[in-house]
Amino acid sequence: MSYDSTTRMAARLREWIAAAAPGARLPSTRSLVAEYQASPVTVQKVLRTLSAQGLIESRPGVGTFVRAARTARPADYGWQTTALGSPRAPLRPVSTAMRSAPNDVIAFHSGYPDRELLPERLVRAALTRAARGEAALSRPPAAGLPDLQSWFAHELRAATGAGVAPPTPRDVIVLPGSQGGLSSVFRALVGSGQPLLVESPTYWGALQAAAQSGVRVVPVPSGPEGPDPEDLARAFDETGARLFYAQPNYANPTGAQWPARLREQVLDVVREHGAFLVEDDWAHDFGITTDSVPVASLDDSGHVVYLRSLTKSVSPAIRIAAVIARGPARDRILADRGAESMYVSGVLQAAALDVVTQPGWQTHLRGLRLQLQSRRDLMLSSLRELAPLAHVEHVPTGGLNLWARLPDGTDVDQFVGDCEAAGVIIAAGTEWFPAEPAGPFIRLNFAGPNPGAFREGARILGQVLERTAGR
Repeated sequence: MSYDSTTRMAARLREWIAAAAPGARLPSTRSLVAEYQASPVTVQKVLRTLSAQGLIESRPGVGTFVRAARTARPADYGWQTTALGSPRAPLRPVSTAMRSAPNDVIAFHSGYPDRELLPERLVRAALTRAARGEAALSRPPAAGLPDLQSWFAHELRAATGAGVAPPTPRDVIVLPGSQGGLSSVFRALVGSGQPLLVESPTYWGALQAAAQSGVRVVPVPSGPEGPDPEDLARAFDETGARLFYAQPNYANPTGAQWPARLREQVLDVVREHGAFLVEDDWAHDFGITTDSVPVASLDDSGHVVYLRSLTKSVSPAIRIAAVIARGPARDRILADRGAESMYVSGVLQAAALDVVTQPGWQTHLRGLRLQLQSRRDLMLSSLRELAPLAHVEHVPTGGLNLWARLPDGTDVDQFVGDCEAAGVIIAAGTEWFPAEPAGPFIRLNFAGPNPGAFREGARILGQVLERTAGR
């Protein structure tokens, strides 16, 4: 039967259905074959098409019928208001950094490196091997695969100085990404209603995890070289807090890296107050002109709880991280993780371990350093030339972002909206402040897609800023 004949058959059946009452039974397949001189395969194809269009429905063993029209009514979820009550913390919207962007815009907002910055060949090969191995069909230990625990412990051990006892594999708990680790640490070591000190500005995901954990966030100002130890000590004294969350290496969003002297001073303050430092080493693999130096390499008494993520540097599809904690703190975090997710996918753990133990991994990291430097410098020079009103005070020595201050009085939300309307998506700096913003800031990701569009994006930012300043 030709395509035209099939079309005519479908059209005539639609006319019949339109005139029939809801629930009317269609002629049998045998009758339709005889009437239209068509094969049974063709008749079934037409009926499947009409069914997919919602015109008919098939009842196995009974026949095919005209679908009854259903009147849509609005769903009523009002009962949930009473059942849920008020949220224990204000619900924070998902960050702009997590937005997907169409291909026809310039994306400066992403929180992840572009695909071309990932070790794609290593990842694909590792996933293939992991799927064929024992990990594909077995349950891993709650704390993680022993070989992966050993890798994380060895990496930190290599940075640990003389006279400091290095971590052991048992101190390592493998996580399904560092975000889940933050939630567990805050629940296990802070507790609902208790104070948590954080750098300001700081990672938006940490603020979200803190809010959902019910802890009370206390901001500590942090500049291009980190927080002032005196401010930190004062915050500990005034609040009675026992935990400080920070990103000493290539902080998100500012890109700040603590100098060696500050690392020691902050650790001294933490020790004096009998507290914990939660060190989020999210950008360990993204050094440009310096290397990440963990504060955890200076501590063997359990004051530093160290978070190390592979998600951004290996692949967003392989969400693997680890927390290294010593003493009872480790046991409390593991208990919380067990209640939350029991264990982390063995396939993802095996794939992550495969990638970072391949000779090509170090080769990839050396190339990544050069690529990040080229992208950072291109974005920075483009801003200075084409958007000079967006001032970048600190040139980061690693990480993925530039932190730019706009002229005082700039309506950041309006500016972000105007930029998006002109084809550039950026992230408002307000998302990274735990309290009132210290000024009008934006965060720009130089590891996102299409670096060839950096200059055009900077030109648009500059034009929008000039219009905004002239209002």
